[in-house]
Amino acid sequence: MTQPGGNKMSLEQLFKLKERGTTVRTEFLGAISAYLAVCYLFIVVPGMLHDAGIPIADATVATIWASIIGTLLIAFIANFPIVVAPGLGISAYFAYYVCGPMGLNWQAACAAVIVSGFVFFLLTVTKIRQTIIAAIPIDMKLAIVAGIGAFITIIGLKNSGIIIANPSTMIGLGNMLAPQAYLTVLGVILAAWLLSKKIRIAMLITILVVAVLGIVTGATSTEGLSSFGSNFKILPTETIFQMDFKTMATVGILGVLFSITMVDLFDNMSTLIGLSFRAGFMQKNGRIPGLDRALVSDSIATMCAGAIGTPTSTAILESAVGIEAGARTGLCAIFLAIFFFLTLFITPLLTLIPAFATACVLILIGYIMLEGTVSRINFSDISTGLPCFLTIFMMPFTFNIATGLAFGVISFVVLKFLTGKRKEVTLTMAILAVVFMGILVSH
Repeated sequence: MTQPGGNKMSLEQLFKLKERGTTVRTEFLGAISAYLAVCYLFIVVPGMLHDAGIPIADATVATIWASIIGTLLIAFIANFPIVVAPGLGISAYFAYYVCGPMGLNWQAACAAVIVSGFVFFLLTVTKIRQTIIAAIPIDMKLAIVAGIGAFITIIGLKNSGIIIANPSTMIGLGNMLAPQAYLTVLGVILAAWLLSKKIRIAMLITILVVAVLGIVTGATSTEGLSSFGSNFKILPTETIFQMDFKTMATVGILGVLFSITMVDLFDNMSTLIGLSFRAGFMQKNGRIPGLDRALVSDSIATMCAGAIGTPTSTAILESAVGIEAGARTGLCAIFLAIFFFLTLFITPLLTLIPAFATACVLILIGYIMLEGTVSRINFSDISTGLPCFLTIFMMPFTFNIATGLAFGVISFVVLKFLTGKRKEVTLTMAILAVVFMGILVSH
């Protein structure tokens, strides 16, 4: 009896479970929900890295290890229930731009990732990143949360095939008779009903039900089962410690570093603000306790990611699934890291959780994030409301969180000056507006 009590005590001291109104069981179930929502990364990101020249087996293993390390770091350093892993946006930028038009091979690109991680670390310990976050007004912080909700929603709609590219209108309605589409709609209704009944594992139940229905209807491929156990690998032997600093230094290093650093800096910052708000960490004045430690952990995670052989590690949006399931501490992240490690042994089975199985919960989480924020934004003052409006809608419409924030910050500074409210513009916000103008113009 003494030993179990001692274990509970140590968990309580380490993760502050009671203080955050959670339990070990809740953290575990939240981790399962989040895992099912993010495991697609271990299929999609390696595919991008393979296009950059990395062997697919090593790209898969490296992505998993980068996720394990990043998630463990934010668990122990910051006590946040968040997945830190190579994200889709930064991976696409790495594979198709840095290793494309910029002219770097993947080894040199990994070296650039390590240097950018060190830059992140310096920006954090010198409080520059924290100063940037503190300078963003509370209304715009709420707009960031709402914008991320809209962004998550459009990802879910796209992954389900409910919306598709249309040459005439850019976006159009997909085939609603396709199993992926109608199963997603069914999943949204199921998740909403379960949430109305106060069932905390509503997201987990929904993902599993839709995944099973996908197999039954033939919408989900089961080919992964046939390759189970083949090409097994547990360490990324072809990518670990293969960074090439010499080549990196010969190919416009300042431009490369600026691009990687700026793309991830504002993307990750906005994501952390959004997830922290949903977890209840953000105070009324917009301050987020523990954010300093979260920023330190993600900068270290990025340096580790480059050494392993992947793009920048960042907070993953789909962590919101675990948060909505009740996860509030780093214990959830510990469980997630364990699940990621076990994934090394069952990688082919990941195909049994298709994108449309998680699409339905992403759509619902988008609603939840907008519902809790939009009504609190001061839209009656156009110099505040319009920048918030642009922040919210430019995130999904440009498919980029940092771009949405750029439009919001620039318009905020310009309108405050034009309406005679320049006292509301801090020096940091003015500098941010200039930096964002440069980024948008050079895009």
